[in-house]
This record gives sequence, C-alpha cells and structure tokens, in this order.
Amino acid sequence: MPDRPVVVGGGIAGLVVAWELARAGRRPILFEAEPEVGGVVRGHTVGGLRLDAGAESFAVTRPAVGALVDELGLADEVVRPEPTGAWVRWAGGTAPLPVGGLLGVPGRPWAADVRRVVGVTGAVRACADLVLPRRVGRQGSGLGGLVRGRMGGRVVQRLVEPVAGGVYAADPDALEVATVTPALARPDVRSLALTIRKSAGSRPRPGSAVASLRGGMHRLSETLATAVRAAGGEITVGTVVRSVTHAVGTWTVTTDSGRVLRTDTLVLAVPGAVARDLLGPAAPADLSTTVATPPTPVRLVTLVLDDPQLDRAPRGTGVLVARSVTDVAAKAITHATVKWDWLARAVGPGRHVVRLSYGRDDDSGGRPADDDALIEVARLDTGTLLGLDLDARSLRASAVVGWPAALPVPRPGHQAAVRDLRAQLRSIGVLLVGGPAAGTGLGAVVADARAQARTLLDPAAAAGRHDRPTNVTDARDEGPAGRTPAAGRMNT
Repeated sequence: MPDRPVVVGGGIAGLVVAWELARAGRRPILFEAEPEVGGVVRGHTVGGLRLDAGAESFAVTRPAVGALVDELGLADEVVRPEPTGAWVRWAGGTAPLPVGGLLGVPGRPWAADVRRVVGVTGAVRACADLVLPRRVGRQGSGLGGLVRGRMGGRVVQRLVEPVAGGVYAADPDALEVATVTPALARPDVRSLALTIRKSAGSRPRPGSAVASLRGGMHRLSETLATAVRAAGGEITVGTVVRSVTHAVGTWTVTTDSGRVLRTDTLVLAVPGAVARDLLGPAAPADLSTTVATPPTPVRLVTLVLDDPQLDRAPRGTGVLVARSVTDVAAKAITHATVKWDWLARAVGPGRHVVRLSYGRDDDSGGRPADDDALIEVARLDTGTLLGLDLDARSLRASAVVGWPAALPVPRPGHQAAVRDLRAQLRSIGVLLVGGPAAGTGLGAVVADARAQARTLLDPAAAAGRHDRPTNVTDARDEGPAGRTPAAGRMNT
C-alpha cells in the first residue's frame, strides 16, 4: 500500500504537517503551485529590501509559534516590537488604542484611554458590563452582539469594529465568539471586562504582545522548508495538482507536469474552494458551507518613503481604522520602521517603510482595482492617518500584494461544523488543514496543523479525542497591521 503522504499546498500549515511527517520517517511529498513556499508567510523585495509579503508577526500569548521557532533553532532570532503602541481612528478622531483590551473589548472600561475613544457616555455604558446579569448579550453567538449588549454600541463601533476589521476584515456581528475570543464565550463569564482583566495581568501597550524574526517572518517558512527536505521530505514548487481521484482506499494525484502518485494519505492545505474542487464527487456535501464560503480578499500596499517627518513616529506602530471613517480607504496602516528596530537599522535614518491594508467583508472603502492608482491612494492615506503632509517625491519604492483567500471569517457554528467535516474526510484518508479550518492567526494555524499531523501519526489516539479546531485566535493584543491573512498578523 502507498505509504508516502501527499501534501497539497506549501503555506505554513502544509509545511508544518510535512515537517511533522518527515520527522516521523513518513517522507511526505509536498506540492506548491507558487514559485516559493510560505503562502501568506513569505517574503518579497521592495526597493532592495527583503520584507514580509503577508504575515509580519505572531502573538506571544499563544505558545504554538514560539515552540515551533525554538524547535527550528530560531530562538535567538526572535525580536519584539518597539513599545510605542498602536492607535485607532474613528469618525470623530484618532487616539492611542487603549491598553489591556481583547479584540478591542476593554478590560478597564472607565480608564482614561478608553474614555478618550468612546467618551464619558460610552464609558459609563461600558461599565454596565460589570453589573449586568450574565445572560445579557448572549442571545446569539456573534462577537458584536455580545459586546453591544454588555458594553454598548460605542465600544463596538470605535474599538471592536476597527480591531476586528484589521484582523478579520469582517463585521464583529459575523464573528463567532467561541472561535475568536473563546475566553468570553464560556457560560460562567460574569463580566467581559473582569474576564479580560484577569487573563491579561499587566499587559503592555497594544501591538506589543507580538514578536517576529529578525529579517522578517518569511524566514519561518524558509527554515521549515529546509527542515522538511533535511528530514527526507520532498518539496516541489511551481507545480499545480490538477486532479485527485479516490478508489479502493487509495488516492491518485496528478500534477500539471504529468506526474502521477498514489497515496493512502492526502493532506489538503489549500483554500476551501480549492479543496472542494479537487475532491469533486468525493467532497462531503457540507464542505462548501463549512470552509469554502467566500473569504475576504485583502490587498497590502508597501511604501518605502524618504521623509524625516516620519522619524518622530507620529502614530506609534500604526493605526486601525473604523468602518465609519470616510476620509481614507485603508482599514489599517503599519509603520514598520517604527515597529521593528531591525528594519529601521537596515534602512537608515530618514527612510521609512509603511504598509497599508485594504479590503473589508462588504468591499467598502472605494479602493481602486489598478495597482498604480492604489499606490497613490495609499500614499495619500498614509499622510492622513499619520497626520502628515507627505510630498509625492518622498515615495522611493512600492509594491501591491493581493491575497484573494487570506482571511477566512469564522462565522457562528464554525467549530462544530469543522469537527464534523474532518470526521467525514478522515474516513476517506483526507486531512484538511489551514486557515479555513483552523481560523485566522498564525498561532491558530500552526497549533491546528501540528494537532492534525498527530492524528496521522497516532490514529489510535486520534480516535479517542474530540476533534476540536485549535483556533483560539491570536487577538489578545491588537496592534494595527499586525494580523496576517489567515496565518498571522498582517495589519499593524
């Protein structure tokens, strides 16, 4: 019987599964359609600088990525952002993002930094969370409804919505609480604020409870690929898997180069729609509704600017933008050379790198489709968001990267649906990993991929466990442009 697993997709989830299998002597074969592996955790070159094209950090509040980094020998390369903090912009102004929040939900609703954003009236309403009965706000399973019921509309509109928009490109009402903030979903939670405060301890400035690698997060994917090959795995890039067919317990995999392989274990680390199309008639009926719903397309614009005004870091590490804001199209901006000291040292004084994120679930924002036009919009948005008058001549280099399937939105019922779907797929020798199943966030994707790989290596143990997605989102600390589409932090 064929014994070499085939992994389709060389993003971070596919690489993690391949590495686990290779270390166990299973000699996996991985195919990636793009010229390089990494998915949203890969790099690109802009103005002579090697930068992250997608995810640029990971949350340290979850151990999964840190443990992986350690095992790959990269512990000495971990760097933390400068402690300047992030800002938030709503229709009425711009202010530092309050300290100690969880996906924008404040842990101390009467704190001065919360009152600065939501006003005294909004803060008074938010404090009602401390005394309201537990049942208030829990009529549905959406994050927006929960926070609105317990803390009021201003907290949702000015804090939760911009943070959720930066992380998920989605309306908070569409996000399942149990998936994105599981600590707040427990039925014994008496107060959102008290729960957040208890779990936070002494929390640093927003945007600083993350880490990255010196030189960029893309080094994680590159190191993983090297480790897979060193352990006996095979990685082929620039190759599209055209079809997979199932018969008598065996999958036949055919690539666009004409290569045909047979395996009893097929790992799909691809967007949900791609998995559905590959499996064809073998796909469970509920695959489309569970992981193949249309994700939110995101476009990231990187600008390299020469302007000494930027040296004073006017908005810290960046700004998250509420949906109600009409004078900019971006949903977030990261001031990367303020956030990361290694990058500031690499570019030198007076030169700066900023990255802006475009794309929401309702396609609002009026962003142009043309790259050149979007770059000009991004330059103007940079000046508005950072409170500066930027000369067009300050732009030295730019790049636009599109992620059409980067941000799967974990809607109500997601966890239970994924659990059932995976049970069906496992019965035909298919393992599904990646953001559509695991949820958004590099920590969620890595933890889930490692857990799913263990079900292949120890089927007896897998049969006795509850197949619960490990999609606890990396959203404990909400720095702008820090979220990665589907795999880590892309926006502050």
